[in-house]
Amino acid sequence: MPQRWRAQGGSGFWSGLAVESPSRVDYERIRDFGPDRAASEWLLRCGASVRYQGYERWQQDYNGLPPGPLGKYKIQAIDATESCIMYQGFDYLDGLEHVEEIKLRKCIYIEDACLERLSKTVTLQESLRRLEIISCGNVGDKGIIALHSLSNLEYLFLCDLPGIREKQKTLELLQKARPTLQVELDLV
Repeated sequence: MPQRWRAQGGSGFWSGLAVESPSRVDYERIRDFGPDRAASEWLLRCGASVRYQGYERWQQDYNGLPPGPLGKYKIQAIDATESCIMYQGFDYLDGLEHVEEIKLRKCIYIEDACLERLSKTVTLQESLRRLEIISCGNVGDKGIIALHSLSNLEYLFLCDLPGIREKQKTLELLQKARPTLQVELDLV
């Protein structure tokens, strides 16, 4: 996993180096290289995969990110299975206009605040069609209910989410807010 190094105070060679957190948002990078490139870099550094519009192959290797002119590669799908994405990096999702599908599987840092933030991302409200949330233990009723803001969401798959305490009530609230949304549940 590529990492950036920066100098820090202290004594000795090793104390002068520190690894930047992959969740620290680099707003200059977003501005200079565009939201899709910056988000791709963040997602891949965190262990997720992306698929670009017009391509079948999933990009998994940070060092293999395709070169090209600014804006050439637009993220269409994100697979964050077992990645370390967390709330602090969600600003990278702002401005992604072509994301139709997101898979959050076994993401230990995903919590209600992440889903609320995702739901408030204007571009995702318009583009996101499919969402899977599986085995994310910190997701509860509040986060699932917040998904009603994703106005074009067509399919939601929820599985193994022990944080959802009021399954029936949560589902009813979501379905009332979004009657056309197809929700598939496997919440034991």
